[in-house]
This record gives sequence, structure tokens and C-alpha cells, in this order.
Amino acid sequence: MQIDYATDQMAETTRTVRVMPDPAYAGLWDSIVLDSSIKDRLLRATALSLRLRAQLPFETTALHGLILLYGPPGTGKTTLGRGLAHQLAGITADRQARLVEVNPHGLMSAEHGQSQRAVTQLLTEYVPSLGDDGMATVVLIDEVESMAVARSEASLAANPADVHRATDAVLAALDSNTAQFPNLVFVATSNFVGALDEAFLSRVDVHIHVPAPDLAGIVEILKHALRSMAPAFASLDELACDPRLEEVARRLAGADGRRVRKTIMEAMLGRHETVLDPGGTTINDLLAAAVRVMEDGGIGQRLPEELK
Repeated sequence: MQIDYATDQMAETTRTVRVMPDPAYAGLWDSIVLDSSIKDRLLRATALSLRLRAQLPFETTALHGLILLYGPPGTGKTTLGRGLAHQLAGITADRQARLVEVNPHGLMSAEHGQSQRAVTQLLTEYVPSLGDDGMATVVLIDEVESMAVARSEASLAANPADVHRATDAVLAALDSNTAQFPNLVFVATSNFVGALDEAFLSRVDVHIHVPAPDLAGIVEILKHALRSMAPAFASLDELACDPRLEEVARRLAGADGRRVRKTIMEAMLGRHETVLDPGGTTINDLLAAAVRVMEDGGIGQRLPEELK
């Protein structure tokens, strides 16, 4: 495992680099409960992009090595991106892959011209320096709308010129890297596709919608979370088999995966006894917690208009 924390002039940005396989990332892929076709499409799109771009010129493929995961918050897009690199390592020739995780929020600056310089440094200097060794590399850019803002919607409250320059820098870097480094695949996540620049969207090779869980998905998330806690609290393994979990799921209809998982803690804090012994959590605790979560606005983050 290799970890690199950048501390240069982009002081607010942490860039994490890991070489896969990494035991810490082994369970991420399976922890996200989704239709298997979504995961299959993501892994196949990544593997095919690497192969085609290594063997054919851009003029033939028109591929930029860019995949967009979009959907409401809390559905596991970032976790999928992290798990992707681990899965990819299992099918590459050298059984290795690299994950570069970028926090784009730290790149954006109110100071004139700083955003453009930071984006350019990251994407045209730092990332290519890693990809130069030929290792299959997934560059995960979370909430990409913060650095590829729709220029037509640039707010006058900010600095529209800087917004244009930062987005221009992203587009130029994508064009440069796709030609020089076919071993790089950028995976961007977005909660608000309507905020993304049209030219950025036109460069996306594959758009993959990551939806909120349906009833069966909520049941599986509850089961997975409870079983994951069972090594510490053994009785939760039995709770994971309770048929009334479907009733809990119905009460959580519309909640995202993150909120579904947090319902278990809500259930544990409902009684003094379960705070002292979380293993004593019952199905009735979960049912009551589900009601509280939804009444308290736990679902909170609404489906963006463009995804309805």
C-alpha cells in the first residue's frame, strides 16, 4: 500500500494515492447495494476504455477516458469509485491498479486566477507524473460540479472569469491526458448534473446513473449493515434475519443508502439499555427509528430535478 498526502501550495487539498489491491478497500464494492448491472457496467466500461485507448488513436475511438457517476446524494457513488480501483486490480495483467482520489473543493479559490492554476497543476502535472509508469490508474474526482461549473450559468456573485478559466483548465487537461496517458481513467461523481458544463458532459464516455435504493435494496442494506456489526455485537446477526425488516424498509421508502444505514444507530440510541448494549437492539427499535428518521426529515437530500 502506498499513500501520498500532498502538502504543496494547494494546502487545502488532500490528494490520496493508493496502489491496489488494498485490504482496506476490499469490501467497498460489495458494501454498496445496487442492481449488479450498474457495477458490471462501471467495471466493464473502465476495462474497455483502458484497452481501446491503449491500442487505438483518439481519432478512431473519440474516448476521453472519462466516466460520470451521477444520482442523488448518499447512494454510494464515491464508494463505488474507490472500490472500482480494487476490482480493476484483479483483472489487469500485472494484478495492480492505482487509485488517485482528489478533493476538488480545495482547488477552488476566491483569489484571482488561483483556481485555474491549482486545477492545471493537479491535472496536467501531478496526475500525469503518476500515470507515467503505465499502471492502470483510476482518478476519482468527487462532486466534480465544483470544478467543471457550467460556464453559461457562472454566477456574478463569484468571479465569472475565474469560473471560465477553471473549467477551461479541466477541459484542456482531459484532452491532454487522454492523448498521452491511455492508462488513466477519470471517474467523476456528481449530485447535480445540471450544474456541469456542457463541454465537460460532451467529453464523458459513459454516463452511469446510481439511483436511491428500492424496497428490496433497503432491506439488503439493513441486512448488510447489521451483519457487518455482528462481529462486535453477535445478536445483530439474528436481527438481520428478522422477516419484519421489510416493514422497516417500507417505513424508510425514499431514503438514500446512507440514511438507511444511519437508521441503525438511531434505533440504538432510542433506549438507555441499547446505548449500554447495542446488541440488544430489537426489530421494534428499528421500526420506531425508521419513523423518527423520516419524520425528522432524515431523507433530507432531495432528488435533483434533472433526475426525476
